[in-house]
This record gives sequence, structure tokens and C-alpha cells, in this order.
Amino acid sequence: MDPKSTATDIARRLQEAGHTAYFAGGCVRDELLGLHPHDYDIATSAKPVEVQKLFPHTQAVGAHFGVILVMEHAHAFEVATFRSDHEYLDGRRPEMVTFSTPEEDATRRDFTINGMFHDPVAEKFIDFVGGQADLQSRTLRAIGDPVARFREDKLRLLRAIRFAARFDYDIEPRTWDAIRAHAADLHAVSAERIREELVKILVHPSRLRGFDLLDKGGLLKEVLPEIEALKGCEQPPQFHPEGDVFVHTRAMLALLPPEAPAALVLAVLFHDIGKPPTFRYHADEDRIRFSGHDRVGAAMTEKVMERLRFSRHDTDRVAEAVRQHMVFKDVQNMRTAKLKRFMARGGFAEELELHRVDCQSSHGALDNYDFLKAKAEEFANEPLIPPPLLTGRDLIALGWKPGPHFGPILETIQTAQLEGTLTTSEEALVWLNQNHPQPPA
Repeated sequence: MDPKSTATDIARRLQEAGHTAYFAGGCVRDELLGLHPHDYDIATSAKPVEVQKLFPHTQAVGAHFGVILVMEHAHAFEVATFRSDHEYLDGRRPEMVTFSTPEEDATRRDFTINGMFHDPVAEKFIDFVGGQADLQSRTLRAIGDPVARFREDKLRLLRAIRFAARFDYDIEPRTWDAIRAHAADLHAVSAERIREELVKILVHPSRLRGFDLLDKGGLLKEVLPEIEALKGCEQPPQFHPEGDVFVHTRAMLALLPPEAPAALVLAVLFHDIGKPPTFRYHADEDRIRFSGHDRVGAAMTEKVMERLRFSRHDTDRVAEAVRQHMVFKDVQNMRTAKLKRFMARGGFAEELELHRVDCQSSHGALDNYDFLKAKAEEFANEPLIPPPLLTGRDLIALGWKPGPHFGPILETIQTAQLEGTLTTSEEALVWLNQNHPQPPA
């Protein structure tokens, strides 16, 4: 059975047992919008122990809050008892809950568009909070008092931005005022939760609107002060006629393809964060320079991503893109071996896209980009880094004693291989005998 049919069957069995049971939250919103819900949550009058009695395969993932995970037909569904929440002392979850009614359950939720119910058996929608009207008017509105909703769960500040950007909705004035007034409250939220919401905003095709809302709402400077610092950082007009570093970075975001991966979007955001600390005006040249901003920016990127608890893999990949982004100006002068090694690195495709939007958003020259695209076609018929003609094992078999001298010799052979001057293992052995006739002792 598909997830919706299975969820409907769970609701039906709850209703047949004498309980109220509705779909709740985002799946109801998506159904009304004609979208395909990612998952189905069920809200019910049944207490957790009653849910567990009805279904053989369950897990008490949050029984204290009335949440039971029901596993049916290889799908998992959260089944939560209608509840009202007591005080939120940690800015994340209530200290305790009281099981209640559908009306009270709806009023504890975050935004009206997420506060509706759907009875999948009777095929009717239940709306206590005006969510359908806000869907019609394309409005994001906090349920009840916006300040109270954000005080309960401060991550809702970012969730508001994500929903408004994703659906291209206007944020209702009282809700918007509460976001701006309480942006600094985000510091009470764990880095992991902030990271997850931030990435969801940035990977969505609506990322530019999300970025603008983060900025105008005062959240950007709280989460990423390094990006806020780009404002007013002037650049040489002959290379950057578009404006300061912040304007340049925003323009790059606008040029990214809709499906851009998180690593690429983050590389765009961070590629020039080293410019403010390296800004220098050279009066004798009448020129602004940012010497070493790529290296400084890479180090800053590592600190930012570590602060937000990104994985080591993601951190290294984005920092490497920042570190390498100025190298692209030199690619046409590289020897073939160096160029192939440069292009063979794991993150090269993302770095090339970073280079494209970097150029298009500033001076507009794409000669290096076009050069690399042509080289990629030229090199496409064979691996950029083919299997080596000789290995350390081969040297040992020839009577060489292992040691640090292996590295430079094998690298020289590989360079000749990449340049096309050595093409077979036999040629490599001839070269070795000519240049190193006696194995080092």
C-alpha cells in the first residue's frame, strides 16, 4: 500500500475503535495546495497506550508528549494524541503536555497553514485557525500571538522564513514584526537545528527570497555574521561593477541553477568572506586589493561550518572550494599534468559552477570557464588520472628499498604520463633506467 492509503487505514481503524483521528500539519497543507506530501502525521483522541493496543508494531518515540510511531506496510507514521502544551522553558519543547481536543491542539501549532486537519475517511477538512483563508491569500501567519509562538520554539523564526520563501507567501505584519524583534533569540537554539533549517532554505529553488528574508528579518546577522560583514565592503569597480561584496554574493545566488547542491550554495555564500579582513586600499595604485582572501576565507569557512556542526566531509569540501576559487584565473597557463590533477579533484564540478556564477555576477568574462569546459570534452575519452605506469611495488620488485624517495620519482613518472610523453609501463622503465640507473641503497 502507498503511504496515503496506509495512513488512511490507520485513521479508519482508530475511528472504528471509537476515537477521533485526522491527518494533521504539513500533509494537510500540501493536499490543499495540490502537492504530494512527503509524510503523513495523524492526530487522534486516542491516548498513547490505546494506540499501542490497536497496532502490533509501534515505537514510543515521544510517549510523554503523546507521540507513538506506528509501522505499517514498511511505512512509519507519527500518531500523536491531541494535546495542549504547558510552558516552554528551553525554547524547544514544553515541560509537560495535557491531552486535549482538536481545537486546543490546533492552537498550539506554529502557523495557520500548518494548523489544519483532514479527516481522510469522511473526506473533509477541519480548520480552526483560518489556514485555508491564508492559503488562498498566500499569507504566512503565526497562530494566535506571534511572540508567544516564537518564544515557545525559537526555531520557528527560521521555519517562518523557509515556508514564506518556499511558497512565495507574504509574512503577515504582526508575525513579521515578531520575527524582527526576536531574531536574536535564535542563539538559544542548538547549532544542529539551525543548520538543518538553514540548509533547507538554501537548497530550495526559492533560496534567493529566503536569503533576502533572512537578511531583512535580522536573522542573517545572528546566524551568519560573516555574511553580514560583507555589506559595505567595496571592491575594485573594474572587476566588480555590480557593487560591494554582499551585492556580489547575492547576485551569485540568483544565478545558481534551481537544483544546486548545498555544498555549492554554501561555497557561493562563503567564497568571499575573507575579503573584509583582507581589505586594503593601495593609494599608489589607486586600487583595492584583498591579498590572500581565498586562504583567509577558507579558514573562516571551516570555523563557520564547525560552529554550525556540519560534517567534516561537508566542511572540507566547501572550504576547499573557497580556497581554490581564485586558482581558476590561472588554468589556461597550467601544464597539462597540473590541469588534469586540478580537474580530477572531487569537488571540481561544484567549483567550476562557483567560478561561472562568480564571473557572470561581476566582470562577465567566461574565457576560463569555456576553456575548462572544452578541456573536459577533450579529456572525456580517458580517465583524467589513469592507472599509474609504475607503482611502489614495481620499484621494490626492481630491488629498490622503500623510502620517501619513491614519492618524487613516481610523481615525475605520473606527470610525464599525464603530459603524454610516457604512455606505457615499458617506456616508464626505460625512463627509470636512464634517470635512476642504480636503485638507492
